[in-house]
Amino acid sequence: MTTEFTHRVGWRYGLMGLALAFVALPLYVLLPNHYARNFGVSLSALGGVLLVTRLADALIDPLLGRWIDRMYARSLGAVLRLAGLACVGMALGFWGLFFPLVQTPTALLLGCAVLLMLTYACFSTVTVAHQTWGAMLGGGPIQQSRVVAWREGLGLVGVVLASVVPTLLGLGGMVGLFILALGAGWLAWRQAPRPHLAHPPSPNDMAHGSLRVPLREPAFVRLLSVFVINGMASAIPATLMLFFVQDRLQAAPGMETVFLGTFFVCAAASMPLWLKVVQHMGLSKSWLCGMLLSTAVFVGASVLEAGQTTAFVLICVCSGLAMGADLALPGALLAGVIERSKRLAHAQATCWGWWNFATKLNLALAAGVALPVLGALGYTPGARDEAALSALTVAYCLLPCALKMIACAGLYFWVIRPQAHLTRLEEA
Repeated sequence: MTTEFTHRVGWRYGLMGLALAFVALPLYVLLPNHYARNFGVSLSALGGVLLVTRLADALIDPLLGRWIDRMYARSLGAVLRLAGLACVGMALGFWGLFFPLVQTPTALLLGCAVLLMLTYACFSTVTVAHQTWGAMLGGGPIQQSRVVAWREGLGLVGVVLASVVPTLLGLGGMVGLFILALGAGWLAWRQAPRPHLAHPPSPNDMAHGSLRVPLREPAFVRLLSVFVINGMASAIPATLMLFFVQDRLQAAPGMETVFLGTFFVCAAASMPLWLKVVQHMGLSKSWLCGMLLSTAVFVGASVLEAGQTTAFVLICVCSGLAMGADLALPGALLAGVIERSKRLAHAQATCWGWWNFATKLNLALAAGVALPVLGALGYTPGARDEAALSALTVAYCLLPCALKMIACAGLYFWVIRPQAHLTRLEEA
């Protein structure tokens, strides 16, 4: 039995995605600048704190997933109560980070580390529980793509709000709006469609599982591998975008906001379009189309010269449309892998824990690969000589294209062909 997921109830599940997306941008972009400028915290010391806490955040996701599986083994009410407590912890941590009660540099750094770990852990707990809830709704590829599209689409709204609100309302207004969004998201989630499990896992079942259960499922490992490669291809341009805009395009100050706004709005607007494509082509082939579109777009970006900002707006439109596939479809594919596997029946949240670990690993790998490659090719920020700008173009445009093509090959040979073979066996 599956729960019907209509437009009328979609926002009740998806609204939490808005709040979760809202919290991410301030922590990654605003917080370092806030501590350095307003409290005089050393950038090197602050960088060390951010690096350690982000690595720890990524590493605990599978552990949190295993714990959340145990909560699902108890009841859906236990999951909602856990998520509610995590929302309270996240709100307190977020408020404390931007309005610290201590002022000395050492105390600020220590407090920042503790509050970041609290906020990250609560954020990951709610994220994994929310993703697992959506996957458990079942309903096949089309319904799962709707579930993920509501979550990720409203998440993009959260990203746009988080980029605008600090300027309009200040830090106090930003924190207040986030807490309101978090509360509204949790209350809406309580009214969202509830999963129906034919054979709910018992605490006894959970005792025999482990973190490694998803890694023993070949279909999960293959899909996760494609997700990691494709994620790196998407994260590298995000890491290098400002360099490309400022040095290759030599765009006027403030144009970054136009480019980013265009990209996110088009990504959100593309969700219904990709749902239509899924109805005709299925999830895997639709995602492949999105990857190929993204590759073609970045090949086009590689020929841009200084001053071609209008053309880059078009690039942002097309890459935003392609990003909609990356946001809406892989999660729905993962839900399908979980649904078809008996081995993963009692490890659904653990799967999402590994999935989020991979997402965060992509961001770290993007910076760890792209920036050294860029430096080795002779680029430094502010460079204007042709060799340096060519290096920037290679790293921003062509390296992601190469990774996208590897991901396309992986998707075809590791996911699409095995699915086709399984379908033929079932028909026989």
